[in-house]
Amino acid sequence: MAIKTTMTPRSFFTVFCFLSALGILNHGASAAPAVVVSVPDQKLAVIDNGQPIAQFPISTSRYGLGDRPGSYATPVGLLEIAAKIGAAAPMGAVFKQRRLTGEILRPNARGRDPIVTRIIWLRGLERQNARAFERNIYIHGTPVERLIGRPASYGCIRMRSRDIVNLFASISVGTKIAVFNSHLPRAISEAGFATTHLLATTR
Repeated sequence: MAIKTTMTPRSFFTVFCFLSALGILNHGASAAPAVVVSVPDQKLAVIDNGQPIAQFPISTSRYGLGDRPGSYATPVGLLEIAAKIGAAAPMGAVFKQRRLTGEILRPNARGRDPIVTRIIWLRGLERQNARAFERNIYIHGTPVERLIGRPASYGCIRMRSRDIVNLFASISVGTKIAVFNSHLPRAISEAGFATTHLLATTR
């Protein structure tokens, strides 16, 4: 007996393109790089063809995980890069409201904790992180490098300046970011099922 479906050709094409962008459908071509963040390990990995090709220490929020406005928590789940800001900025360049101030800070400058070097602005793709863009959740550089490797931020994902320069150059607007509250090997495995989960929760 034939199985009926309510999916239109247009909606099928949309889902097909989305799966392809995440590397779920590869068709022999190299999948686009993606990023996986492990909160327990405080690490970020760049994934290409399902394999980690680079890893960096990070800092997520000192206030835990979530997406409630005013919580200062780091959202989890599947997100994407909405914008990249500061491509030509020197390392340590200070941003205020996503604009360069002209100030440059050295790592671990005393008494200062601004956003520096690069900004990667994230947009949530699930209900559990739908407010990430309006909450101004970024991956960004920090001068407080001594705290990298443990939760220390106010919701964003912090990196050392030299590390975010490398990450910034290797990814593009639209790159998928998976943030999981699990150790990195499991998080990388879970990221492969992120699209299936997303489709199930948005029906």
